[in-house]
Amino acid sequence: MALAMVPVLNGTSNLVLKALQNEAQFALDFKAQLEEMKTKLDPMKAFLSTYNLRNHGDFLRPVLCNMRNLIYEADDILTDCQLRDEYRKHGSSAFSRNFSPRGLKFMYETGKKLKNINERIKKMEANLQTYLVAEAKLDYKADNQGKRNISQEYYDPSEIIGLENDIEKIKGWMLSSNEELRHVGIVGMGGLGKTTIARKLFNDKDVIHHFHKTIWVTVTKNFTEQRIMRGMLEQLGMKCSGFEKRELLPQIKKMLSDNKCLIVMDDVWKVDLDLWGRLCCQSSIFIITSRREDVIKRMGVEDSRIHQPRPLNKEESWSLLCKYAFSRSRGRCYDEGLEKEGREILEKCGGLPLAIKTIGALLAPKADSPRQWKEICQDFHQLATKGDDTASVTSSLKLSYDELPAHLKSCLLCFSIFPEDITIHAEQIVLWWVGEGLILGDERKTAIELGYEYLSQLASRCLIEVENRRAYDGMIYSCKMHDLVRDMTIDIAKDEAFGSFDEQCNQKFTEDSRWLGFTSDMDPKSLKNSSKLRALLLMSSHSASPDTSSDSVSFDRTLKLLRSLRVLDFSHLHTRSPLEDLFKWICSLKRLTYLNLSGVVDLKEVPCLIGKLRNLRTLVLSECNNLAKLDPATTNLKKLILLDVGFCCRLQYLPFGLEKLVNLQELSGFQIVNQTNRQSCRLLELQSLKQLRVLRMNINDKSEISEYECNVLSKLEKLKVLVINADNCKDKSVFENLDRLSPPPSLKELYLKRYRHETLPKWINPKQLSSLLYLCLEHVDAVQIQMSTTSESEGISTSKWKLEGLRLKYMAYLQLDLKSLEQDLPFLNYVEVSCCYNLNNLPESDKLLPIIWRKNQGRLVRTQ
Repeated sequence: MALAMVPVLNGTSNLVLKALQNEAQFALDFKAQLEEMKTKLDPMKAFLSTYNLRNHGDFLRPVLCNMRNLIYEADDILTDCQLRDEYRKHGSSAFSRNFSPRGLKFMYETGKKLKNINERIKKMEANLQTYLVAEAKLDYKADNQGKRNISQEYYDPSEIIGLENDIEKIKGWMLSSNEELRHVGIVGMGGLGKTTIARKLFNDKDVIHHFHKTIWVTVTKNFTEQRIMRGMLEQLGMKCSGFEKRELLPQIKKMLSDNKCLIVMDDVWKVDLDLWGRLCCQSSIFIITSRREDVIKRMGVEDSRIHQPRPLNKEESWSLLCKYAFSRSRGRCYDEGLEKEGREILEKCGGLPLAIKTIGALLAPKADSPRQWKEICQDFHQLATKGDDTASVTSSLKLSYDELPAHLKSCLLCFSIFPEDITIHAEQIVLWWVGEGLILGDERKTAIELGYEYLSQLASRCLIEVENRRAYDGMIYSCKMHDLVRDMTIDIAKDEAFGSFDEQCNQKFTEDSRWLGFTSDMDPKSLKNSSKLRALLLMSSHSASPDTSSDSVSFDRTLKLLRSLRVLDFSHLHTRSPLEDLFKWICSLKRLTYLNLSGVVDLKEVPCLIGKLRNLRTLVLSECNNLAKLDPATTNLKKLILLDVGFCCRLQYLPFGLEKLVNLQELSGFQIVNQTNRQSCRLLELQSLKQLRVLRMNINDKSEISEYECNVLSKLEKLKVLVINADNCKDKSVFENLDRLSPPPSLKELYLKRYRHETLPKWINPKQLSSLLYLCLEHVDAVQIQMSTTSESEGISTSKWKLEGLRLKYMAYLQLDLKSLEQDLPFLNYVEVSCCYNLNNLPESDKLLPIIWRKNQGRLVRTQ
């Protein structure tokens, strides 16, 4: 019987051997297939980013969506190959040899994927040939070559053109003592300037002095009572996370009962009469903006107190267009040909400020080409549709989007997942772009620096609205998106298959979604089959601080199928799951590049599991008030470019071995510690971080700096920004240690805070900081600032500051003559002073107030 089975076994063995040989071929072809895919990838990306769908959208969209899917799959494979190499380099036993069982398995499985994706790419290319016929010659050059880049000059038109009379009229109603006013309505179509008028009134000095309290509530299409009431309480200065819903209204009425308040209800689409009746109180004035007059009237606004802004007339429209299109020449047009084309374009804008500003920003880079202005005028005519009251705005927005460079288009579409009217923090969106791979740095600038530039470009094109920016140079801190712009990005994001949205423009999750803004009303279990998801951001239930009950979510290990995830932002998360389980799940996401857990109150320790995220480039843990330990495994994350543990009050030190993070570009929360602490990272380690651009460090009474560490900062040749928080320390030896430091030679910005010493560190002088452009001193006890250095041999001034910006805040002992600043600091164009009581030539009444001077026509002029 056994002998009878031999032929059968031999035959089976031959079949098995042949099958194994076929299967092994996948592993043997691994390298060739990988190289073939890599050669196809860049041309596909270039074609996808440069091809304009306007004329071929319906025809080509399925092909281009397939192309994008192929690119994402290829990117996943490349990432896995890079991670495998990373494990091999650092001695992972599983991958230490190519022909280990696990190594062979990886090559076999990946080889099959590579062959499959290469075959699909060939089919896709054939389809493109069929679709495009003669136009199928793929031009992989960027379509914006030869075009001028839009100006990056910080420009903020201060004049509200055409709306001055509207503002004064409503202001007269509000401040009149002849009548008792309760409600004011501002009604009109989108883009007409309703919110602009309300915002100007809200910030008007006379209005502010007239009321005890001011509250701004953005209602949106899908408002909830709870969201509105919590937002009101927070603006009244009350933390409401501990209140239940039924307790909110009594608290509001209590806070308003003894105060005369101005309450703006912006962008009301529908009215909940029950809520409205309960919110109204006798001592307050409500300003209500809406696109619907019937909504305004149902909220009790009398006809005589409903204001409808008129469209701008021809001259007002031209003046507004000039301010944006000719910002370089301060709003003046000197070319008759451009004026002719510009006025023809304005005929199609219908006097709508948003349309005019958007089209003006689009025209700005073409301010020397009447031909290009004419082309835009013709395109505008093709896009416009009759009968739609927002057609002019929509047309200008579409033109502006089509004119964007490819990288800005992708960046703009990311805004689509944010809820309506939410405040978007610049850091959050920029770090998402970097983590997603939408921005790549170069030798000149880092990816993060470029991200802030891209954000400024979108603002300069009027596609986002800046909420808060740094006064010195206009760097954006936070922004919003006009609802019409948001609607446009949602339409495009749907077409491009980045996400799905319902009829109310709220994001809904599908298996094909690439980006998701997760809200508290979504079920985490719906994410189980989301293998394509690349970005997952937790959205607060409202634009203010999150509510601990409504934003509490639960995640478990069943979500480990999110294999493609690159971006995970769980900032301010309140979870019902143990954080240990959360970390186990997070650390299974091997392709992750960006992790944000800032403000997670329950986070006490970052475990050793963090070391598994070898692809991680950005780790944000700021404001985790209970975080006490960062595991040493963090130093194995050698791709990190940003590590932020700032404002973690219980974290005493960073782990020893930080010098291994040689790619680090930004480090926040570094603590200079006592030399006896052998577990902590010391200042000496930083000298290995040659790519460091931004360093934020803390010192306290226990900090020590050895003589070997005095020159560490001077070796950081790329460092641009240095922040030193002295944490109100009083030990004189600490100040002596700081005096011995040698500063970085390329430093551009220096911030010194809570420095309780009568003299500044000796190296804060124009000779040693010869490249410094911005100096900020806050809560500093120094008496003087060294304005120049003097030659010892000749006794004459040899070096003066090149400062362009200066901020002095809470410097009670500083002795400084403001009139001499222009002479001592010849390049100065921005000065901010507040709570500096010993300054000369400053009126006593102004010494507590924030005062700002800007350079205007060669001299510093007070602007605030």
